[in-house]
Amino acid sequence: VKIMGTPIKSIIETEDRKMFAEKVNEIGEQVAPSAAVYSIQEALDAAAEIGYPVMARAAFSLGGLGSGFASNEEELKALAQQGLTRSNQLIIDKSLKGWKEVEYEVVRDAYDNCITVCNMENVDPLGIHTAESGYPLAYVAAKLSLGVALPDIKNSVTGVTTACFEPSLDYCVVKIPRWDLSKFTRVSKNIGSSMKSVGEVMAIGRKFEEAFQKALRMVDNVNGFDPYVKDLSEEELVQPTDKRMFVLAAALKSDYTVDKLYELTQIDRWFLQKMKNINDMTCKLETFANEIPDHETLLQAKKIGFSDKQIAQCINSTELAVRTQRIETEILPYVKQIDTVAGEWPATTNYLYLTYNASENDIDFPGGYTMVLGSGVYRIGSSVEFDWCAVGCLRELRNLGRKTIMINYNPETVSTDYDMCDRLYFEEISFEVVMDIYNWEDPEGIILSMGGQAPNNIAMDLHRQQARILGTSPDSIDGAENRFKFSRMLDRKGILQPKWRELTNLESAIKFCDEVGYPCLVRPSYVLSGAAMNVAFSNQDLETYLNKASAVSKEHPVVISKFLQEAKEIDVDAVAKDGEILCMAVSEHVENAGVHSGDATLVTPPQDINKETLEKIKEISRDIAALLDVTGPFNMQL
Repeated sequence: VKIMGTPIKSIIETEDRKMFAEKVNEIGEQVAPSAAVYSIQEALDAAAEIGYPVMARAAFSLGGLGSGFASNEEELKALAQQGLTRSNQLIIDKSLKGWKEVEYEVVRDAYDNCITVCNMENVDPLGIHTAESGYPLAYVAAKLSLGVALPDIKNSVTGVTTACFEPSLDYCVVKIPRWDLSKFTRVSKNIGSSMKSVGEVMAIGRKFEEAFQKALRMVDNVNGFDPYVKDLSEEELVQPTDKRMFVLAAALKSDYTVDKLYELTQIDRWFLQKMKNINDMTCKLETFANEIPDHETLLQAKKIGFSDKQIAQCINSTELAVRTQRIETEILPYVKQIDTVAGEWPATTNYLYLTYNASENDIDFPGGYTMVLGSGVYRIGSSVEFDWCAVGCLRELRNLGRKTIMINYNPETVSTDYDMCDRLYFEEISFEVVMDIYNWEDPEGIILSMGGQAPNNIAMDLHRQQARILGTSPDSIDGAENRFKFSRMLDRKGILQPKWRELTNLESAIKFCDEVGYPCLVRPSYVLSGAAMNVAFSNQDLETYLNKASAVSKEHPVVISKFLQEAKEIDVDAVAKDGEILCMAVSEHVENAGVHSGDATLVTPPQDINKETLEKIKEISRDIAALLDVTGPFNMQL
């Protein structure tokens, strides 16, 4: 078989850690002292010669699998045993933990033309696994594999230059991984050289602070660099966890100095000073208790990435009040174009972002676009399936002759390829940002149904601002997402369901559970993949789970239902128009009810359901589609 592009020999020389170290030495560059070993004893002998602490790395592994740091023989034994189960070769390196880590993406053609297309500086020091270039890597790599030289490839971003150029940037990109470790009990929250993240976000701004705060909001349901998310813990500053950034925020709020934090974290002082800038602004905003800050303060806050909601939290106001004042005083974000050449050449790409650190837009707004919202970061319960939906939607809109706008911030998706749509906004999927883009673009409408939970969460907020929503109405989305409204709707229609009650307080919840008998199911509203949804078997369980559910569903009701044990669970996927189902697929869970559909084994067509039951399932599905007047896709479990 003929392999095109980089030869197999070169791939082996980079993946084999020992051979790679030898190649680096050949060109006169220094590498950490290391040894390739093939047994636990050889690993211990190598470490004794190199000196502790050491890093153990499995060869031919992805994501740092089987790697870690060892300070003594016992720690190394455990690491070596783990690593050798994944690879027959283990590399023992002298530990450089705490050093600065930088990354480069380099492209080389068959004629030895070589360019750097991207270089990145890690906020965390060496020891944390790394998880973007605007440069069209995949497109160029395909051409290079065919033997085409870099100077002969036209750059698809600029449309003018060749691919043989090193990008110049007038923007700052911050990428942050997302971890879902809180989903698991008794799992270490510590992060290190072995990758644990399930996805990543990419934020773009004109200042580090701006892009950094955007990225934090993209990763999780937070307002930004919030000092109140986590308690101060020096242990977490020394040993990184998935929430260390918020521990840093808490430390700065507690008057830790940049030097002290550098000593604890080994994070470069430049980054720590930028984080301190954000904390200083938080403290300043908090002096404006119950009043909107003056124009200059509000503008400076927006320039370093503060969201309207974040400002509202600081001043004890509402997001809408801050937004109204901001718009009245003409503090607006501008739309900038990523051109990879910093304006040195004309660029034809429509790869866009918003920033407050500008004075004009890079593009015109002729209107007539259809806006599609993506699903955001990959997480447990939301992955490539939503990207496929968004891509399919964009393609069909294009086939229908519609101009398209995509809003997403996940660099791992096809929907964020700049040539998938007419305009790509690499931005937050939040009410504030989507509405800002909507106001500039004045699109024909917004399609929410392709992005899953993230767009659904802002449906009602967009609706209240008279944004044109295409497909199922926001009121119907709310009727499905709001557990109280949905359960009440089923009762009114006469569709059978387990006994239920809306949570008002713990006392009434315990009384309900005593009446119907445990186990009971705690169900928060507007959540993805069963977040904070748990089966309680006692009063103690109930109290714990209600607290979790209330925390993730602060603005929406939590419902408690009697949990039916050993019940069969059915999945229904359907597409409807104006409440009438056009097509439907019924899947049967192999496991009993209680195993989330994302973890369950599903079979279609169903194998263990009689004809009468199947007809009843279809009847219920038709009733619910009609009640909610669904236009578009929907999914439910029965």
